[in-house]
Amino acid sequence: MANIPKSYQPIPGDELPRFAGIATFMRLPHIAATEADEVDIGLIGVPWDGGTTNRAGARHGPRQIRDLSTMARNAHHATGITPFELCNCADLGDTPVNPVDIEDTLKRVEDFYAQVVKQGIVPLTAGGDHLITLPIMRALCRDGPVGMVHFDAHTDTLDRYFGESKYTHGTPFRRAIEEGLLDPERTVQIGIRGALYSSSDKDWGLEQGIRVIEIEEYNELGINAVIAEARRVVGDAKAYVSFDVDALDPVYAPGTGTPEIGGITTYDAQRMLRGLRGLNLIGGDVVEVSPPFDPSGNTALVAVTMMFEILCLLAEIIDQRRA
Repeated sequence: MANIPKSYQPIPGDELPRFAGIATFMRLPHIAATEADEVDIGLIGVPWDGGTTNRAGARHGPRQIRDLSTMARNAHHATGITPFELCNCADLGDTPVNPVDIEDTLKRVEDFYAQVVKQGIVPLTAGGDHLITLPIMRALCRDGPVGMVHFDAHTDTLDRYFGESKYTHGTPFRRAIEEGLLDPERTVQIGIRGALYSSSDKDWGLEQGIRVIEIEEYNELGINAVIAEARRVVGDAKAYVSFDVDALDPVYAPGTGTPEIGGITTYDAQRMLRGLRGLNLIGGDVVEVSPPFDPSGNTALVAVTMMFEILCLLAEIIDQRRA
C-alpha cells in the first residue's frame, strides 16, 4: 500500500463541516494539472454540452457534482476499498472549453488530457455531455485502441445529425471506432433502450462487433450474468469505463438531457461497477448530469456516487500495478 501524504487526503468532516469551504471533488486538494507530478488519479471536470441535440445544461454538471461530492467519504462500505489511502488523488480543475465552437473544444480537451497522460495521471472525469469522451480517448488511446464498459440508454454510435454534424453526444463512439481509439469487439454497452429514429440505428455498432445488452436482455440475464459478460468482452487488456446517468431510470436521475424510462436502478448500477474490480482500467467518466432539470441535486449526488465507485476501481488497480 502506498504511503499517501496528508496533503492528498480529503478535508476531514471534523475539521471543516461538509457545507463549508470551497467545493472540490470529494473535498480533495485542488492542484493545477501542470503541477500534479505526484498525483496518481486526477478528478477533472469538462463543463461543456455543445454536443447536446435537445435539452442542454450538462455544462453545469461538474460544478454541481463538486458541490454534492462533499457527501463522499473515505472508505467503501461494501468492498472496504480506501482509495485515498491507496493513491494520491486531487481535483485538477476543469478543462478549457469553447462554448461556441465544437472542434476547438475537442482540441482543448484533448490537449488538457494529453498533459495529464504525459504525467502518468489516470483521469476520472465529470461531464459535460457524452461527446467529451471522444477527446479524452484521443489523448488516452494514442498507443492503440482500448476496450470499454459503457453504461447508457443509448449506443452513441449514430453518424450525423442534421446532415453534416458529425460531432454530437450521439456520435462519440462511432468516431472513436473510426479513429482507431476504441476496439468494438472489446466494447460492451449496458442498459440500451428507448425508441429509435430508424430501425437501422442499431446496425452499425452491431456490425462492428459491439456487444449490446439492451435493457430487456439485462433484466432476463440478471446482474451477475451481465457482469460476467462484460468481463468476458473486455478481457485483460486496457479498458475504459463510461457511465451516462441516463442509463439509470429517470426516477433516480431526472437531471439529464435525454431521459428514457424503464432503466437501471442506482443500486444495480453500483453492483455492476463493483463487479468490474480487477479490470485493467485506464480511466473513466460520468456524464450527462444536467442540473437545470433537477433542482434537488439528486442526480449530481447519484453521479458522484458512481464516480466514487469508479475511483475505488482505479485506485485498487493502480495499487496492484505498483506491487
